[in-house]
Amino acid sequence: MAGTAAPIDVNGHQEEPVVIFEHVSIGFDRKQVLEDISFKVRRGETRILLGPAGVGKSVLLKLANGLLKPDSGRIFVFGQEVSAMREEDLFALRGSIGTVFQEGALFDSLNVRDNVGFRLEEEHVAEDEITKRVTEALRFVELEQAIYKFPSELSGGMRRRVAIARAIVTNPDLLLYDSPTGGLDPITSTTIIELVVKQRDVYQTSSLLVTHRLQDAFMMATHRFNRETNQMEPLPEDRINANTSFLMLHDRKLVFDGTTHDLVHSSDPFIRGYIA
Repeated sequence: MAGTAAPIDVNGHQEEPVVIFEHVSIGFDRKQVLEDISFKVRRGETRILLGPAGVGKSVLLKLANGLLKPDSGRIFVFGQEVSAMREEDLFALRGSIGTVFQEGALFDSLNVRDNVGFRLEEEHVAEDEITKRVTEALRFVELEQAIYKFPSELSGGMRRRVAIARAIVTNPDLLLYDSPTGGLDPITSTTIIELVVKQRDVYQTSSLLVTHRLQDAFMMATHRFNRETNQMEPLPEDRINANTSFLMLHDRKLVFDGTTHDLVHSSDPFIRGYIA
């Protein structure tokens, strides 16, 4: 199915997609995980990746930031072929990518300030600048007061918000979210999705988000962030976010690539059963 159209710049030219997968396949221990995967993420676009557990959604994210290499096919991020880059070159590229790992993946021995500022420390940013940028990121996720707490002192939802702060502290051009609401209760999950929507609508950051929670996916597609009220709110009736679209994996293949409208009106038996 057709994806969304590429954005047009002021000179009438199509902008290059932020992420391109071209016929990507990968397997482990002679078991094929992903087969012939092709899709794009446009600048400012959020792609929501759906699919059953164990279908390879997290593997796809690791391919996108170069943590894994495909067995075949090519992957481009910001116009660079990450599937062919050396590790030292990938390290520099990842400075423009923010990743929210499953369950937050915070360092237990570091406080919130040092967790969020970890990448800035690696880049040898001045300490006062790190504190300033960490504070700004924590303010965005409404956790500024927790800057010197340790992960063990935080709730599950707070840890996930810290993980988002760590992902955005470098002002990335691409965000990868690996099940950001996994294991959380519905109320906390909504809080996390509100932050994702806030990042999407305030900064227009290109994103690839993995989730198995359909309610979270459709909430993103049907809501917007209101800067005046500082809250997420439903879009007017029958409206959906034009910059949010869907991908779906099943049995190693990409079985859907398209809009919210096309997803909910699909006649494919697997898709209809999945979203029912």
